[in-house]
Amino acid sequence: MSIFLVGLNHKTAPVEVRERLAFSDAACGESLRALVDGELVREGLIVSTCNRVEVLAASAGPQAPDAVGRLSDFLSRVRSVPVELFSGHLYTHADEAAVRHVFRVASSLDSMVVGEPQVLGQVRHAYSLAVEAGTAGRVLHKLVHHALRVAKRVRTETGIAASAVSVSYTAVELGRKIFGSLKGATVLLVGAGEMAELAAQHLAGAGASRLLVTNRTYETAQRLALAFGGEALEFPALEEALAQADVVICSTGARDFLITPEMAERARAARRNRPAFYIDISVPRNVDPAVAKIGNLFVFDVDDLEAVVASNLREREREAERAELIVEAEVTQFQQALRDLDIGPTVGALKEKLQRIARDEFERQRARLGPLTPEQERAIEALLMSTVNKISHPVIHRMRRSYDAGEEGEVQAWRDVFGLEERGGDR
Repeated sequence: MSIFLVGLNHKTAPVEVRERLAFSDAACGESLRALVDGELVREGLIVSTCNRVEVLAASAGPQAPDAVGRLSDFLSRVRSVPVELFSGHLYTHADEAAVRHVFRVASSLDSMVVGEPQVLGQVRHAYSLAVEAGTAGRVLHKLVHHALRVAKRVRTETGIAASAVSVSYTAVELGRKIFGSLKGATVLLVGAGEMAELAAQHLAGAGASRLLVTNRTYETAQRLALAFGGEALEFPALEEALAQADVVICSTGARDFLITPEMAERARAARRNRPAFYIDISVPRNVDPAVAKIGNLFVFDVDDLEAVVASNLREREREAERAELIVEAEVTQFQQALRDLDIGPTVGALKEKLQRIARDEFERQRARLGPLTPEQERAIEALLMSTVNKISHPVIHRMRRSYDAGEEGEVQAWRDVFGLEERGGDR
């Protein structure tokens, strides 16, 4: 059994190519059934996200050129895109390289942001679609479950996802570090654009108990507040809101400072000198840098945050090196498991046949043995099975060696000698 993968991602293809080949869930199931022919391609799975489109397949034998060509033609046909448009962006992997790639994808080592958690859910989803379509067999079952285990090891044994690597997430993490916890904290978002929305997502996950949103366009503030269970405020109420906020995150397109030292000082007095944390991710800046000179007020601008992000990215890269070692060890383990999976049915069929011959011969000769006690029958059964195991052991050892050496012809010869018929097929 061989494994093949054909795909493209954010590193190899621009978005205008990726979007042409992307699959919806409905299209994915129908296409998978068209891909798997039961001969060259026995099993199939499609991973389709905003950053990658990959077709993974298992075939009955080492037919890499045919299988890779089949997968490329499949992409062209089902997405109605000429091969010439994307062939220069494709990467292909076979067997061990394909397994390594799947493990790296599941562990987020191949992601745009190394360590991001979303890709693992996307791999699970792709697998569920293949199961639903009936195109995931014993090889892909084993491969995907092993990939999920590898991803878990990488997450628990390395710090690959421990540090923030986006400006909005870093902003929230800094707030959490200063206050120890954001539970019970009041957070004010000044601005309601994309960066503010990302910050709101992270704040919700961090447990902030109250979210205030203000924006020059009140309706925009309302939409964002509604999405995250917050409160929308009219923009003229900004200074009043500062007095309530433990954390202030600014992200607007304003050309001038929206928060001046005088405003911040009045807000601090209203808060009875309790500390407040200002995070300014706007360019141009929204918070006058002089605010940082006021006691108990902490100000970070986008340069401060990007310096933290850069440091965290370097840390993730170091952790990724450790993760790669885990992946390599698991690839070796899976390759052995796959070899056992392929030769396993033959070994099982051989043992079953020899045991059946021994039991049949025992039944044929039983009358000559006279009456037997249950203990005697069990002893004879144990003797027969022990003899079968000892006779079959060197044969099985030779079969495994032949299979590992790629000598499929010799393995088939053993099947022919014993007249073996494996059960369960390849699916």
